[in-house]
Amino acid sequence: MWHVNQKASSFLGTLSLNVFLSFALTGMQLWQLAEVAGPMMVILVAEVVFMALFAYFVTFKVMGSDFDAATIAAGHCGFGLGATPNGVANMTSVQEEFGPAPRAFFILPIVGAFLIDFTNSLIITIFVNIAQTMM
Repeated sequence: MWHVNQKASSFLGTLSLNVFLSFALTGMQLWQLAEVAGPMMVILVAEVVFMALFAYFVTFKVMGSDFDAATIAAGHCGFGLGATPNGVANMTSVQEEFGPAPRAFFILPIVGAFLIDFTNSLIITIFVNIAQTMM
């Protein structure tokens, strides 16, 4: 049976992330983004407000208005503002603070990772094929 050294794994992950970020940021020309900073902030604030309202008034209510629903709503916020790993990280934070929510950890990864990601890849492939046939 294999044993994974958690400290070594964490160290390598941190090191790899730092190397990636240093390479990625070295080539960026941030001054070129200055002219779009204002509109980006407006869009970001609107997205956060809309996601919070949707998570509370739709997700939390539809899922039953209990602790599992709150955990799913937190995961939905992470998913809506980023990706499935963000949602899982949000739910993990809620779980560490307030206790386990097994239903939430069953629902969000399945819906987020499998159904939505696979559906998106299928839809993108279909539209790319349609666009290629029209050219």
